[in-house]
Amino acid sequence: MYFSIVNKALLLPEVQKFIRSFQGDISALAFKGSPFPGITVQELIQQVEGFQRMKRKLPSWCETEGIYFPPKMNLEQTSSEMTARYKASLISGGVMADITGGLGVDSFYFAENFDRVDHFEVNSELSHIAKHNFKVFQRDHVQCYNEDGLAALVENRYDFIYVDPARRHEAKGKVFFLKDCKPDVITYLEKLRTSCTTLLIKTSPMLDISVGMNELEGVFEIHIVAVDNEVKELLWFIHNKSESMPLIKTINFQKGKRQTFDFEYGGVSQATYSLPSNYLYEPNAAILKSGGFSQISENLNVDKLHLHSHLYTSKAIIDFPGRTFRITEVLPYRKQEMKKNLLGAKANITTRNFPEGVRGLRKKWKIADGGDQYLFFTTNKNDDKVVLVCEKLNP
Repeated sequence: MYFSIVNKALLLPEVQKFIRSFQGDISALAFKGSPFPGITVQELIQQVEGFQRMKRKLPSWCETEGIYFPPKMNLEQTSSEMTARYKASLISGGVMADITGGLGVDSFYFAENFDRVDHFEVNSELSHIAKHNFKVFQRDHVQCYNEDGLAALVENRYDFIYVDPARRHEAKGKVFFLKDCKPDVITYLEKLRTSCTTLLIKTSPMLDISVGMNELEGVFEIHIVAVDNEVKELLWFIHNKSESMPLIKTINFQKGKRQTFDFEYGGVSQATYSLPSNYLYEPNAAILKSGGFSQISENLNVDKLHLHSHLYTSKAIIDFPGRTFRITEVLPYRKQEMKKNLLGAKANITTRNFPEGVRGLRKKWKIADGGDQYLFFTTNKNDDKVVLVCEKLNP
């Protein structure tokens, strides 16, 4: 049964070389057929597509020959190597369970810090593929079980349980609410909490923080993880008993660096406001997702431009978790000023709390995309529409 899923012929050196070096048209390969005996063209295409999709997402895995990739539909929700490593760096212990194991990327990295990892996956093909890959990587302390992880909790207790509910529904397609995911962690939350010391739930980046807080009990930390300024995961850490307000941690991995900002959910913070000064700051995507706009102002001692603009300014430059700009000019948004200064210009445009969109502004003022100039169309604290002409100082 094991090798009926992982075809031994696909692991031969010449086949592995073909998979990793293929650069042609995959549709042409489908028409031409497999050049290897004992391997169907469908099997070969699955491995070529899997490798091409994962070589940026899982570079270390793709450097290892003999790794087997599942169908592409099973790769969509797989964690990236960067986010999986981050999760694994947060926890350690004796025995943990990944009850929605999938391809096993998260289990692979969790295993670096646990004595044993139980990987549960109800999909027989995925379970056997994960088992094969763990064997290639010599992760002998990861045990694969082709069964329902929730059912296994009846007889077992763990130091740590990880669950990544599937965000696809047979009838509704892609979903973002916890009640629509599988397994339904809301229904089984009490069982999950009492079966471990710490529970970690990974949810869609589209889930609203306040909605998650209303549905989940015992949350003590929420990690908002972004890569290259795109939110990838929301991580909810839960104890069996936790009555304090959770700590929100925002993390953005950007060009080899890590931008972080932490604050207490529900804490009272007071933002300050001013007109644009010397420097402009745009929070990264993880902070924008967190809603910690007053906390940024208070904790980093920067002023907001307006209650709803979510842009910040200061006289002296600071190390800010987001993009930093030097303001070279502040223009009132008026026809005469636009014609005189920006008509036909080339610039990067961002809008914040502004009634017109980027596409409309480009068309209206004939502003080409690109270049070293950055224009922020926004509203200041006096409710005046302004254009901030800037030069970028960091990503």
